[in-house]
Amino acid sequence: MPITIDCFKAYDIRGQIPNQLNPDVVYRIGNATAEYLGAKRLVVGRDIRLSSTEFADAVCRGITDAGVEVLDIGLGGTEMVYFATSHLGADGGIMITASHNPADYNGLKIVREDARPISGDSGLQDIRTLAEKDERLISPAKGRRQETDVFSSYVEHLLTYIDIESLKPLKLVVNPGNGGAGIAIDGLEASLPFELIKVHYEPDGTFPNGIPNPLLPDNRAATAEAVVENSADMGIAWDGDFDRCFFFDEKGGFIEGYYIVGLLAQSILQGNPGANIVHDPRLIWNTLEVVAQAGGQSVQSKSGHSFIKEKMREVDGIYGGEMSAHHYFRNFSYADSGMIPWLLVAELVSVTGKSLSELVADRVARYPTSGEINRVVEDAGATLQALHGRYADDALSVDDTDGYSFEFPDWRFNIRVSNTEPVVRLNVESRGDADLMERKTAEVLEIMECR
Repeated sequence: MPITIDCFKAYDIRGQIPNQLNPDVVYRIGNATAEYLGAKRLVVGRDIRLSSTEFADAVCRGITDAGVEVLDIGLGGTEMVYFATSHLGADGGIMITASHNPADYNGLKIVREDARPISGDSGLQDIRTLAEKDERLISPAKGRRQETDVFSSYVEHLLTYIDIESLKPLKLVVNPGNGGAGIAIDGLEASLPFELIKVHYEPDGTFPNGIPNPLLPDNRAATAEAVVENSADMGIAWDGDFDRCFFFDEKGGFIEGYYIVGLLAQSILQGNPGANIVHDPRLIWNTLEVVAQAGGQSVQSKSGHSFIKEKMREVDGIYGGEMSAHHYFRNFSYADSGMIPWLLVAELVSVTGKSLSELVADRVARYPTSGEINRVVEDAGATLQALHGRYADDALSVDDTDGYSFEFPDWRFNIRVSNTEPVVRLNVESRGDADLMERKTAEVLEIMECR
């Protein structure tokens, strides 16, 4: 029978189990993806959630019933599906993951050949239409599900981004949050001179230490405390499917992803003058300044991994970064990786002899930020319009690339509706005036909360 599937988002699929996502729905999505792509071979991977093995089985049945071969890379992270899809020359890939959503959620991230994204406006809704219909694509010649090992090739590729000989024997705290990042770290560890202090390291889909989302301040303490207790050079934490990584300096201080974007852009441009750097519109002043000073070109994109990757390909960006800790690399199929950034930052600390806090201190002072503030509001559209009515006439510019960005001489802010959660997201920054930033943040929040 035809059904309604209500968990297709702007650039992936995420839903609560079992009312939104269950084996039948996942089977349909796998079958529909095979039909939509006209595929011969599709990569499938899964994260460590308790439902992911069952969902991977369902997705694979949907694909093989369509007469399509499955290259099953097993347990890992989203970036491993990206890598495998490109490396194996497959027609697309599906990752079973809900990233940082609660434990009773799961989802799917889907790409086409060369790990090209499929988003809400580039095929995801077509897959939904096919998945919801009554008929399934059933081939007389069933496809085969083949276990496929790409792990050693994936690790070898990650190591090409750094000069191993330049690395110092740093002491690093690594916290996968009981997600899957430890799988990749274990593969890298033997090739690196680092001493790794492992926190919440074992994969565990019950998430005994909380959902792996280091953007939430409550989830940062374990990493920060381990850095201080072990006199580590820095700490790194990941979300569940490790396509994002988060940094803590040698004092245990959390470094906003915004400043890491500028740090990586500056470093990468040293060897690639004039290259394009893609960024999201939430926080931009530091990135614009750093990229210009390093001789690069800044290109703005709508927030979200599918949109950033599309823009990266469009302009042949060498690197792209979001303040939400997604980092994208041209040599990684223009896709995001949670492993490449920490390797690059560790290399910078090694080569410069500077601590992480020293590497970002000037930028933090020049462009203080509120960090991303999330609010549940009764009517998101009305909230955005109320802020537009209050600030648009006085702003130097108003940009609607993603929500609204209002720019003034000494401060700016972006307000947007989340693509993955039922919240409105606020980011505020200023030019060197933390007090002004805090006052304006409070001012905007007051208007939001009066709605």
